[in-house]
Formats: sequence, structure tokens, C-alpha cells
Amino acid sequence: MKVMVGVGCDRDVAFATLQEGVSLGLQQAGLTEDAVVGLATIDQKNDEVAVLELAAVKGWPLFFFNAAQLSQVPVPNPSETVRRYMGTPAVSEAAALLAAGVGLEGLILEKFKHRGADRKHATVSIALMKEN
Repeated sequence: MKVMVGVGCDRDVAFATLQEGVSLGLQQAGLTEDAVVGLATIDQKNDEVAVLELAAVKGWPLFFFNAAQLSQVPVPNPSETVRRYMGTPAVSEAAALLAAGVGLEGLILEKFKHRGADRKHATVSIALMKEN
């Protein structure tokens, strides 16, 4: 099984918080890091140190989508707060689905929220990769 991990996070989130969130999300889905083929998020996070570092440390390709692309993806957990700040109702769920090339049926972990020791939040969603 191969999956795409979608992430969202507070600005300047600690690397440990993001890494913990992804680890806990994978555990909840019954997966290991071996299943991950990439990390996806909103393009506004293209300078977020923790996101860039996690992709580099794990050797995962990083996929960015703009708010217009993400806002077109139906998700089970839209957020008005996310819409207000990011211009789309969802980041982690929509990014995972877009990067995996699947619809809602491919979402195997809905938005999982993690608050780290730095008091910042990371959200993680996991989508099953489309079979070719």
C-alpha cells in the first residue's frame, strides 16, 4: 500500500511537532513510513522550515497546491478558520487527495490534529495512492 500524506500547520511550527503529528497519524491509520510516497500541502507553506525539513529528512517528494486548487476538493472536515487564513476550507485533506489523484473514497485518515510541546498545531491526512 502506498499513500500520500497531506499536512497543514501553524506558522513556525517546530519540526518535532510536525514529525510527531505525521507519526501519530500513520500509527492511527495502521501504517509505517515505508508506505509514504510523498508529502503535500498548500503553496503558502513553501517556506515553512518544518515542512521542508521533514520532506528532506524522510526523502519524501514535496507537492504544493494553491488555495484555488485545494478549494475545489470536497473534504469531510472543512474549516472556516482555515478558509479565513488560507483561502481554502481545507489543507491537509485536500492536499493528500490531490497529490494521491483520488477522491474522497481514497481518504484513509481524515484530518488528524496534533498540538505539540511548542503549543502549535499540525494537521495530518492520509490518502491511498491511485493505482495505475
